[in-house]
Amino acid sequence: MSSALFDLTGRTALVTGAASGIGARLAVGLAEAGADVGCLDLDTQIDHAENTAATIRSLGRNATALTGDVTDAASIEAALDTHLRQLARLDIAVNCAGINHSCPAEDMADADWRRVIDVNLTGVFTCCRAEGRHMLKTQGGSIINIASMSATVANRGLLQAHYNASKAAVKHLSTTLALEWARRGIRVNSISPGYIATPMISGPEWKPKTDRFAEDTPWDDSELPTTSSAPPCSSPATQLATAPGPTYSSTAALPAGKDVCARLGCSSSTPDRWRACSGRAVAPA
Repeated sequence: MSSALFDLTGRTALVTGAASGIGARLAVGLAEAGADVGCLDLDTQIDHAENTAATIRSLGRNATALTGDVTDAASIEAALDTHLRQLARLDIAVNCAGINHSCPAEDMADADWRRVIDVNLTGVFTCCRAEGRHMLKTQGGSIINIASMSATVANRGLLQAHYNASKAAVKHLSTTLALEWARRGIRVNSISPGYIATPMISGPEWKPKTDRFAEDTPWDDSELPTTSSAPPCSSPATQLATAPGPTYSSTAALPAGKDVCARLGCSSSTPDRWRACSGRAVAPA
């Protein structure tokens, strides 16, 4: 990625889910491009969020660790207020906080369905609303929502109807908000990562599945890409964040309402038999 082409010097970002996994790598990636970053996560994860912030400070950027619950609107408003007090601006927002667990659809409890939808979908909307309100007052900004390849395909061997539905909704929510806000200075886009080794899929119950995911990775069947060995989204996130508003610069003429696929789990050379087909579960495409 060209540092001259995607330069975020002088801009400030807020990343939710920044304590670990993709969120932490995104926060550091934005700092590597020159941005100051607010790192938001649950209060139980504040030590990890502070670790992310410390890594960013080591790069010579300003950073702060923030606590907030994306399912609680008042909590997010308070976290945003703290971010603005400490870092002064909000040019870029990356909404990455999310959860998942495995359960057959026929056995899924209502509470489990609602919890995943509340965090992954309603939580993204709650953050977008707070971020959008501020950006509308300041005439511009870029919001990037982390969806998933599961927004587009039904993953082979994964029992996660609630997660897939939530991520598909995040993808379309991003398009809808882009339509509402683009002419008012805010671009909204989404990123759909493929399989990445993160803490969310690190439990022993995931081992047989992650081994299978690694087998399906065409360039290396020994392990999944990780957020340190193969950062999946920091480059696309930086690209989407670079243009400040609807009047795109010549170096970052990026549209609003797009979903950027960062599918490290499979490449364009993956055989057709792994690709999405209507009416059946498939491997990543």
